[in-house]
Amino acid sequence: MQEVKISVVIITYNEEDHIGTCIDSLDGLADEIVVVDSYSTDNTKNVCLTKGVKFVEHKFEGHIQQKGHAIDVAEHDHVFSIDADEYLSEELRQSISEIKKDWKADGYKLKRLSSYCGHWIKHGGWYPDSRIRIWDRKKGIWGGENPHDIVVMDKTASVKWVKGNLMHNAFSSFNSFLFRQLRYAEISANEAFKKNVKIGILDVVFRPFFTFITRYIYKLGILDGYRGFVICAVYGIVKFVKCCRVRELQKASKKKKTVS
Repeated sequence: MQEVKISVVIITYNEEDHIGTCIDSLDGLADEIVVVDSYSTDNTKNVCLTKGVKFVEHKFEGHIQQKGHAIDVAEHDHVFSIDADEYLSEELRQSISEIKKDWKADGYKLKRLSSYCGHWIKHGGWYPDSRIRIWDRKKGIWGGENPHDIVVMDKTASVKWVKGNLMHNAFSSFNSFLFRQLRYAEISANEAFKKNVKIGILDVVFRPFFTFITRYIYKLGILDGYRGFVICAVYGIVKFVKCCRVRELQKASKKKKTVS
């Protein structure tokens, strides 16, 4: 069987600290690297051009939309989507090399290992954080709900696991983690409101608590020590913020209809 050609697609915005490592980890594997940038204000563009990738600038309209555009720009049907703050472990590099030589499935699911303040987190719902990242674009598209995008495969598509970890330089500080999650909460609340998801006072009271307990106890976040506690607590706080924001949007909409 002839070796398949893979287009690697990456979306960026102010990723000068990470994008170089990401691109370097793909050396020898990618037949094409496409970076779709939403007009970064730092040195991201120069770093990418120095690495010789295909660099495209495109207005950001949402994670799903931006990643979908990256897929459209790619030359090859077999694609590998990776985030700018991710890179491949050596075991994963070897696995992808073997996949290229013997493509057997419509999509491939990877395990992602994320870091918090310089430590790899293996519990609390953070690992294995399995995601389809390599697939035939004729058999799957980007879907999900912003900002939590997922690859949605055709019902008849076959999916296999890949050995090795996708390393994720997620959060270097508490502030970077908290503020990103709060930003995601705002996006997620807006999406929930658009879908007419109803949030009552009991949701505001109990959902944050259950979110924390689920991650900290059931998903063993407790085993990651102090960092595990902080991570799970932040998810509880963020759930509270999301619920409050959805109720706020619902009340504003109701008031607007009453006035009209």
